[in-house]
Amino acid sequence: MVDADQTFVIVGGGLAGAKAAETLRAEGFTGRVILICDERDHPYERPPLSKGYLLGSAERDSVFVHEPAWYAQHDVELHLGATVAAVDRAAKTVRFGEDGTTVRYDKLLLATGAEPRRLDIPGTDLVGVHHLRRLAHSERLKGVLTSLGRDNGHLVIAGAGWIGLEIAAAARHYGAEVTVVHRGPAPLHSVLGPELGALFAELHREHGVRFHFGASLTEITGQDGMVLAARTDDGEEHPAHAVLAAIGAAPRTALAEAAGLELADPASGGGVLVDERLRTSDPDVYAAGDVASFPHALFSTRLRVEHWANALNGGPAAARSMLGRDEIYDRVPYFFTDQYDLGMEYSGWAPPGSYDQVVVRGDAGKREFIAFWVREGRVLAGMNVNVWDVTDPIQALIRSREPVDMDALADPHVPLESLVA
Repeated sequence: MVDADQTFVIVGGGLAGAKAAETLRAEGFTGRVILICDERDHPYERPPLSKGYLLGSAERDSVFVHEPAWYAQHDVELHLGATVAAVDRAAKTVRFGEDGTTVRYDKLLLATGAEPRRLDIPGTDLVGVHHLRRLAHSERLKGVLTSLGRDNGHLVIAGAGWIGLEIAAAARHYGAEVTVVHRGPAPLHSVLGPELGALFAELHREHGVRFHFGASLTEITGQDGMVLAARTDDGEEHPAHAVLAAIGAAPRTALAEAAGLELADPASGGGVLVDERLRTSDPDVYAAGDVASFPHALFSTRLRVEHWANALNGGPAAARSMLGRDEIYDRVPYFFTDQYDLGMEYSGWAPPGSYDQVVVRGDAGKREFIAFWVREGRVLAGMNVNVWDVTDPIQALIRSREPVDMDALADPHVPLESLVA
């Protein structure tokens, strides 16, 4: 069968899906490309929703992956505001939820992303309870933060992960009072461990953010449908005019599960089980982005990565696999954040318990340094804070899997490139 006779369907109109469609055309695929997006906005990137766009430093149009005209110009059939109700793997069809029509596919890519976890406590139906995932959420939240800043209002954030901290910084930018409630002992504890989590706590405290660690929200109270306060399981009550849930995200696997595809263990992050070429348990169905759980040979484990770079690179990798290219997806996980005057990039994977020491190169007190998570002399991950153009050598150190001299690793005068075997 020649390309022109084939139909490739992509379910999910985020960055992974849009970049997959782009790659199919760039690689010369001449068949039918159908991109189904359940939002009415054209495919967009999510980092600006908690960074530049939320802060007002980036225009709305800057978030979109392509100009609106790009899809027609490249013969990509874009269905906005459309849902897929079911996948029939035997018939190789997807059924639209709106009118029940079906489309046959030769290859199918699931790029359905993730959904923010909701607070399961009384009071979440009150006006003023928010979460952040979509462009419309960011637009609404920007208006809320502006009003809170103008009226000396209080925002309570449940969760001190990346989203929670970025929104805390944005709220302080607008002048809102901020309290962050987090059940862990420090921000980002499950990602950075105690060594670096304390740095982010100090950064936010310097900018007026209050933390309440070791606690979880149990109730949001209000009057006349409006938020008044947030209560925690240790008996504390925090004044609040708005509450943000930033307690993580869950992969959107319902469509894959109903289609009978294998799923990863929820205890290890869940998601749709794929191989190193992003193929699911059905050889004609692929998954990429937040929803995919893939084996990473470098770290000898399965990963489900919810960061921008995984969508940026995973979508194209899945597209090339759909075209029969023999490509293994083994990108080093990467993400970045901007909070106040701190800019950071992180490469690698080093959850608590996987490393035996943290090596710091530079001045952590001035927040200009690189931190390395090391096990048995080998670099598992690196985080550069207000130090730039070092991602490539950090990732090369991670990929080398060779022991490194710890004194040289900590010495800013020794070029990182010289440490790569």
